[in-house]
Parts: sequence; C-alpha cells; structure tokens
Amino acid sequence: MADASIGTPAQLRDPNYTPPLYKAIPLGIQHVLAMFVANVTPAIIVAGAAGFGFGSNSPDFPELLYLIQMSMLFAGIATLLQTITVGRVGAALPIVQGTSFAFLPIMIPLVAGKGIDGLAALYGGIVVGGLFHGSLGLVIGRIRFALPPLVTGLVVTLIGLALVQVGIQYAAGGVPAKAAGAAEYGSALNWSAAFVVILVTLGLKFFARGMLAVSAVLVGLLAGYAYALAVGILTTEAIASSWTNAAAFALPDPFRYGVDFTVAAILGFCLMAFVSAVETVGDVSGITKGGAGREATDREIEGATYADGLGTALAGVFGGLPNTSFSQNVGLIAMTGVMSRHVVTCGAIFLIICGLVPKVGGVIRTVPIEVLGGGVIVMFGMVVAAGVSMLSDVDWNRRNMVIFAVSLSLGLGLQLEPDAVQYLPETARVLLTSGLLPAAFLAIILNLVLPEVLADEAPAVEPKPRGLPFETPRH
Repeated sequence: MADASIGTPAQLRDPNYTPPLYKAIPLGIQHVLAMFVANVTPAIIVAGAAGFGFGSNSPDFPELLYLIQMSMLFAGIATLLQTITVGRVGAALPIVQGTSFAFLPIMIPLVAGKGIDGLAALYGGIVVGGLFHGSLGLVIGRIRFALPPLVTGLVVTLIGLALVQVGIQYAAGGVPAKAAGAAEYGSALNWSAAFVVILVTLGLKFFARGMLAVSAVLVGLLAGYAYALAVGILTTEAIASSWTNAAAFALPDPFRYGVDFTVAAILGFCLMAFVSAVETVGDVSGITKGGAGREATDREIEGATYADGLGTALAGVFGGLPNTSFSQNVGLIAMTGVMSRHVVTCGAIFLIICGLVPKVGGVIRTVPIEVLGGGVIVMFGMVVAAGVSMLSDVDWNRRNMVIFAVSLSLGLGLQLEPDAVQYLPETARVLLTSGLLPAAFLAIILNLVLPEVLADEAPAVEPKPRGLPFETPRH
C-alpha cells in the first residue's frame, strides 16, 4: 500500500517526483534487496558450468569474484539508463535492470567445461546480441504480434525447466562434487542446509508482510548461511580469507577474457533478444498500470528496449552478463505505490557502489553451494510458475494444444538428450541443445502458419436450399 507520508497520491503516481532523500534511499535499497540474489546467481551458474565455480578447486576460481562484481555494477548502470535516460535511451520510469536468467540455456552450452577460455565466445555473443536487442526498439511495436502468450509462456516455462536441475545439483553439493564422486554429494547435511533456506523463504513469503516478505529469498539465504556456519559446512577462516584477499576498490577491465565472434553465440543471443524485449514491454506496461494507472506510451516502450540492449552490450564489454528488466520489482512498485524513478536511481547508485567494491563479492563467494541451492530451487521454480501463469491467458483449443505439445516436446527433449544431435556441426548442436531456441522458433512458426481453427473443428456449412434458377421470391 502507498505511504501517504511519502507524498500526495498525485505525487506518488508521478515518475518525476522526488521523495525526501531520507525516504528515497531506503526505498531504493529495498528494490536492490528484492533483486539482489537473482541478479548475481546467473554469474555463479555460468562459472559453475564453465568449471571454475563453487567447489571446483580451479585456479581460476577467483574469477568468479569478478563476474559477481560486474553483475552488480552493470545492473546499476543499466538501471540508471532506464531512470535518468540518455537521449532516447531509457524509459524515464522506475525500471530495475538485472542479469537475465532467460539467456542461461544459451550461455551454459557455450561455456560448458571450457573454463575461462570459453568466455571469449560468450562475450562476443553478448555484445552483438545486446546491440541487436537495442535495435529492436525501432520495431518492437510491430513484432509483438509474433510473440503471443502461447509463445512467451512456453519460453518462460522452458527457461525454468532447463534450470531446475541446477538447483537440485547445487543443493546436493554441487556439480564438481558429483563429477568427482564425492561421498558427501547428496548427504543429509548438504540437503539440510538447502531445506533451511527453503523453509525460511516459504515461511516469510506466506506469513510475513512488507520488506520481510519482499526479500524472503535473501533472508532465507542469510538463515542458511548462519546454519552452515553452525554445522561446520562453512568456517569463519574461509570467510576471513575471502574478505582479506578481496580488494577494497576495483574498476572494471574491458575485454578481460577476450572476445570471439562465433555464429552459435551470436545467433543464440540475437534470437533470445526477441523474447527479452517482449518481456521488457510487459514489465513497462505493468509498471505504468500498477504505479500510475495508465498504459505505457510508445516512447517509454522504445526507450526501455534501447536501454535493455545498450546495457547488455556495455556489460559484455566489461565482463558482465545480459541485462533485462526485473519483474519482481514491478510487483514491488504496485505494492508500495511509489512510482518515482528517482527512488530506483538511489537503488542503482547503491548497486554501482557494491560493484566497485570487490569485498562485497568476496563475501557472496563464501556462500556454500548447498545454501545457494535452496534459494535457486525457489527462484527457478518461480520462473516455471511465471510461465504457467502466462499460459493461463491462452485459449486452449486443440490448435494451441498441438503447437504447445510439439514445441515443448522438441525443446525439452533436446535439453534432456543432447547426444541425439551429436553428429551435427557445433553451431547447430549448441543452438539445438539449449532446447529454448528450437522450441521458441517452432512455436512462432506454427502459430503464424497454422489456421486459427483446425479443419475438423470448423463448423459444418449448411447446404443452401435449391430452387429453380429464376424462381420468384415469395413474400
């Protein structure tokens, strides 16, 4: 509910209104807390897939700290693009940007097992995909017809389904522990840490209100962190060492991992840009409806798309991952009733400060993989739930059921059995085994070419009564 002490009802609906600073700053930090865990998690997952993440004992493990740092820094910079704008770039709305889960099914096959050597192609794809994403601002209004809820809901559902396995592996002890055949993988101790996170998160979501409910995942992770310390999964020495070895201040390093432009990466990121752009359109509409009670303007939608793409391209140059608008913050605006973009600007500045201080990432790096697994299980489950919610708007006639069934079977099947296309060229194999792109492409094509009504569903045409050719009409 809106707090009348922050401003009048008209002021609270105005994106250009600036609340008193002592109130704007806590409200901005609240936005950061709502998205913080989800923002840094993709970097942790990509590092784990590449082979230098948690539990890997890789000499490149410290690079994870840099990826976390860039996730925070460029989420803040991309958010500033949305709130303060640069020319036509940015919506001038309280849009919070963050690292996107949607691109993970593309990124994981690109880097799988390649260490930091696999990151050059990843960042080549991110830079080109980001520029392409920004260019969609010119046509975003004209391509929305190709991505109805049937397609977008399918894609979001598949994103969640592609990642739930990661959550289970993390909760059991991590991919490296599984690969090494470690005895503690899947142990009761590992699972107990994950369950603490899940139970605390669910308890706050269902029974708490206000800030505790909004930041339930973050509080759940803190509870799991404390539990891990208490039972010996984590030691104070490890925390102290990570804190000591992390710098107090560091600037981003352009092209730290090099850049390599490959067909698979570029195609993958450009195709996913369509989905991300439409997701942003939905978030912009949700913000203007929930916060101001009006429809989003074309200028706002175009500006948000430009900022989405430019923020992603900038992140790719400096070692960040693709950015997109965060839907959980849309809900937070509806809950608080505060539409001020300057509140979110305060949150963006806080994120930028965190990104310039590697010690913040040094602490995040000490979170046990089992604890993170508990949070990831909840987050990725929510991604699936969001996709199902989008699919609830679909008219489930037999045509749409066939499109959904065939697309889901192909996409999920290729995710589960990547060896089925092992003889294809590497580019095709990477794109197909993501599962997401073949499913989305097939759903879009089928939705555009199949008739709205299947032949055997069409109502029978009653034959016209036959009369004499020149019969006089009867009155």
